[in-house]
Amino acid sequence: MIDKRSIFLYELAGMIFIIFFGSILHFTFEWSGNHAIVGIFSAVNESVWEHMKLGFWPAILYLIIEYLILFKKTNNFFLAKTAGIYTTILIIPLIFYSYTAFTGEDIFVIDILSFVLAVIIGQLISYKLLTFRKLSKNLQIISIISLAILGFAFIIFTFYPPQIPLFQDPISGEYGIINHLH
Repeated sequence: MIDKRSIFLYELAGMIFIIFFGSILHFTFEWSGNHAIVGIFSAVNESVWEHMKLGFWPAILYLIIEYLILFKKTNNFFLAKTAGIYTTILIIPLIFYSYTAFTGEDIFVIDILSFVLAVIIGQLISYKLLTFRKLSKNLQIISIISLAILGFAFIIFTFYPPQIPLFQDPISGEYGIINHLH
């Protein structure tokens, strides 16, 4: 029997965990002296893509923690976590490009609030799927593969980003990590 209240509390704790660690990861690359390994998990510039990493990596870490505690007590674990993570990282650029289309500029407070909102919505979707009826095992496998692909994309595009606006630092005009390495 699934204890929905307990699962909800874990997802609520996940919101706090992801927001806290995601916020810290905004600064860890610079704090490390621009170390490449740290750059894989941290924002290496101010591009929208790098801010999406701030929601992804803490959520992956929290997924591992939850796996150890909740995997056998929930349904659709990997589907739930994948749907939540993808939702989080898709809301970030959706809000950013929506509001900047009207304002013509980046507004720091909205960026922060959009990150928080994205994490909350992602965790709520995760909760709903964790407590939903058991779905196909194939969806679990597809979910694990989808997370792996996204993780590899974050790693690869940190070093070799496509030359499109999603990856461009609006301050320096640069892309990725290469120009930051010492």
